[in-house]
Amino acid sequence: MRHRHSGRQLNRNASHRKAMFRNMANSLFQHELIRTTLPKAKELRRVAEPLITLAKKDSVANRRLAFDRTRDKAMVGKLFGELGPRYDSRPGGYIRILKCGYRTGDKAPMAFVELVDRPQTDGFDFDDDFDFDDED
Repeated sequence: MRHRHSGRQLNRNASHRKAMFRNMANSLFQHELIRTTLPKAKELRRVAEPLITLAKKDSVANRRLAFDRTRDKAMVGKLFGELGPRYDSRPGGYIRILKCGYRTGDKAPMAFVELVDRPQTDGFDFDDDFDFDDED
C-alpha cells in the first residue's frame, strides 16, 4: 500500500531520483529556465522552492544545508547572493511551469520551468521580430 508516500517514483530508484533532482535544481538556478517533462517539472518544484526559501535568510547553518542539498559551492553562492535577496519580499511561488507541447520521439508532455521575476535577456523579442500590423 502507498499510504502516506508522497511524490512520484518516475521509474527510478531513490538514489537516482535524488541525484536527478539535485542536478535539475542546479541547472534551474544556473540558467533560470530549463525544459523537461511535465511530471519532472512538477516534482522539481518540491525540491527547488524550499532551497530558495532557505536562501532568504543568510546564515552559516542555512548555507551548509543548501550545500548538503546542492553539492555545488557556486550554486550556494548564487542562491544566497542573488536569488535569496531577489525573492525576499515574495512569500512563495518562485517557480513557474509552462506547458510547451509534446516531445517528438515519444509524445511525452514537456514543460518549461523558469524562475519568476528572472531578468530578461536581450535575445528574442516578439515586438521587434514580428510585425503584427503588416497585412499582406
